[in-house]
Amino acid sequence: MARKFILFAVCIFLQIGNIDASTIKSTNEPDSVYLFAHGANGLRFAWSVDKQNYTSIANGHIYLKCDYGRWGTEKKMYAPYLIQGRKGQWVCVWELNNRTPQFALATSTDLVNWGPQSYPYVNQGKNVLLPIITYNKVTDDYKVTYTDSDGKYFQVVTKDFKNYTNAVEVKVSEYANESIKINIGGDAKGNLQRVPWTMITKLKNAYEVQKYRSILSSETTKEDVNRFAGLKNVTAKITLQPKKSKPISTLLTGVFFEDINYAADGGLYAEMIQNRDFEYKTSDKSDNDKNWNSMHSWALKGEKASITIDSLAPIHPNNLHYAVIETRLPGAALINAGFDGIAIKKGDSYNFSAFLKNFKGKATELEVCLVSDKIGVIAKSKLKISVQNWKQLTTQLISSADAVDAKLEIRLINAGKIAFDMVSLFPQKTFNGHKNGLRPDLAQAIAAIHPRFVRFPGGCVAHGDGIENIYKWKNSIGPLESRKPDRNLWGYHQTMGLGYFEYFQFCEDIGAAPVPVIAAGVPCQNSSTGGGGQQGGIPMAEMEKYIQDIIDLVEYANGPVTSTWGKKRAEAGHPKPFNLKYIGIGNEDQITEVFKERFTLIYHALKKAHPEITIIGSAGPFFEGTDYVEGWKIASDLQVPLIDEHYYQSPGWFINNQDFYDNYDRNKSKIYLGEYAASLPGGNKTNLETALAEALYLTSLERNGDVVSMASYAPLIAKVGHTQWNPDLIYFNNSEVMPTTGYFVQQLYGQNAGDTYIPSQINLSTTEENVSKRIAYSIVRDSKTNDLIIKLVNLLPVTVNTSFNFNEIGVLNVKAAKTVITGNPVDKNTKPIVSEINISAETPLDLPAYSFTVLRLKTK
Repeated sequence: MARKFILFAVCIFLQIGNIDASTIKSTNEPDSVYLFAHGANGLRFAWSVDKQNYTSIANGHIYLKCDYGRWGTEKKMYAPYLIQGRKGQWVCVWELNNRTPQFALATSTDLVNWGPQSYPYVNQGKNVLLPIITYNKVTDDYKVTYTDSDGKYFQVVTKDFKNYTNAVEVKVSEYANESIKINIGGDAKGNLQRVPWTMITKLKNAYEVQKYRSILSSETTKEDVNRFAGLKNVTAKITLQPKKSKPISTLLTGVFFEDINYAADGGLYAEMIQNRDFEYKTSDKSDNDKNWNSMHSWALKGEKASITIDSLAPIHPNNLHYAVIETRLPGAALINAGFDGIAIKKGDSYNFSAFLKNFKGKATELEVCLVSDKIGVIAKSKLKISVQNWKQLTTQLISSADAVDAKLEIRLINAGKIAFDMVSLFPQKTFNGHKNGLRPDLAQAIAAIHPRFVRFPGGCVAHGDGIENIYKWKNSIGPLESRKPDRNLWGYHQTMGLGYFEYFQFCEDIGAAPVPVIAAGVPCQNSSTGGGGQQGGIPMAEMEKYIQDIIDLVEYANGPVTSTWGKKRAEAGHPKPFNLKYIGIGNEDQITEVFKERFTLIYHALKKAHPEITIIGSAGPFFEGTDYVEGWKIASDLQVPLIDEHYYQSPGWFINNQDFYDNYDRNKSKIYLGEYAASLPGGNKTNLETALAEALYLTSLERNGDVVSMASYAPLIAKVGHTQWNPDLIYFNNSEVMPTTGYFVQQLYGQNAGDTYIPSQINLSTTEENVSKRIAYSIVRDSKTNDLIIKLVNLLPVTVNTSFNFNEIGVLNVKAAKTVITGNPVDKNTKPIVSEINISAETPLDLPAYSFTVLRLKTK
């Protein structure tokens, strides 16, 4: 899967064609030198001939980074120690932090490409500080010796870096730390190895290739004034070659929904009351916000009134907390401000419900109101509560005015003591009118993409922060009061109101295939809970139960109503199966032995129980690197049908990697590009430039639609003011939906998909590579309508005068729907313009500067 531009980079920087530059030796180069390995938050190298004067390699470039723990606060490398061991293999160990009883280890054959990292636990010592490693040729084993904060020394032994002896305390003389300190632009501590000069050359060459790739990836339209100075309009002649047509996937455009950026609660899920179940906890936010508790978003007003949070007699064990209001005077009110206020439309109906109980048994009246600070009361209704056991009461509120600042007020008309839980306000108008449904404008915006599939629930939410936070689908179904809420990996709260039933129902509503993603028995590689990285995999003794939960999910989706879980689906109102065909196992995982062991168990068990389900594997969080390589190894060894690749990159990367899938092995796993987006540096900005870069790259996905089966942009939606991650496809507040230009690109691909790719040949009036790689096109046919769909991208500052040769395809004087997105690259709100034109073999078509054009026309 080597990329063409890598080879080109070697030629440019080394001027050696196809010759291995590491074999070329100048007469003034030494045969061997001392390699100094040191770490300043990553493994770096320097070299010396005499152990006195050192030269940094590649300006301090990092050749190995630590993957342990959470980005930002962890993933640090301290005191790396490098040796050559069995058969010349390089082995590096390092300290992770000053608190955990673990060290880190990785191996390499060339110091450039590194295998999976492991973080073995030790059973002695307060922590692991300054680990070193030695290799004994006679016994063919490795010893890792370390100290701890008490100044004691310990040692473990291994032959395979998988199985380690118990740690034993040793004398300080066993701690043969050969680290030295040198000055290389500042003090650095590390250890020395004698290596041939060719090793230094290889390290330099690897850096030069990466530097060249970075230069390409950093290209933006800001430089176009100079890059294309003097460039005139370009002529492009495109000749269609229908005899070379090939079938492509019909699932290329999908969407990925993850509860990030308040996408679910406060977003797509239509519930208007925040913290309706009084289950917010400070731990949702890692105890960083003392106000994030059971009373968050709630207030009590009124004299002689008090409120407490109780858990002695809950509605359900999964919903422990509830509010108790006691007042000696009438007129007290429990108030909820919703998610940044509650947006109400004049004349619309809103369904209020709450579980209540009256401690004193005497009938008490409640007045339920929607109140705007600017307008006053805009809706109200009365309820009467007399029972001393939990009872759900409902009423309807009809708004007399529009408001974006409404609050819910529940007023106690009489003195008394009342318990409240599951206080809910839903618009009667939900998407497709479903109870406990979705916000219609947001759901419709997603549906308008015409996605062929919907991935859910993550992303990182799927495998969570630590084992206990792994998303458990069974907690998300059934009556709302019985669902078990959980903290959100992204720093807030999940009510599970938008659960698996609502997800499957939405997929059915919009004609999309559900693609649930299940954790591969390991938490998120960005976990900070229960050990860094994924070392806290589900214990093997518990994996059978975990796997059964996955098998039960298939039964819930597809099983007959006579089955255990099919019955639960029917009880929720859907006797008919949901026709689940795909399940993803894992997401952006570190591909370690911990992952591999659990993924393999899940894969074999699920394949045996449900051979009709297509399983999707994981290739880690990036388009290259250790996890990517190891993920592909597992997919190839197990013959996994699909593998999930992710990459968030710059527009320049997408421009310069249009051949990414051209040379993929068509006999191996197919590709699901599960997460991707183009963004500019500095706040992950998106605009017309990023949208066009994506449009351009998507032409290559259609070209490779025989190996790329699915693709979904991420993240999908984000609430303004609550973004944990940018860029996003759709922004929204309580009353508006604000699609980006990138959204319209996705929509045009989703609405203009085909099932056959028609190759073509393009002849340009210039041979300049910078020009040709900014002109992209894709031609597909939709066999259901027999429509021909032509997508053309011009990422140049000049017009591209285009013409087509339709001689072999039978297009003669037909009308075509023409859609164009164009403007200044920095524009953020560019929208499509639709028109109709006549197309013939002679018709010229001008592609405006910085534009995406889609033609749809009928053919015979």
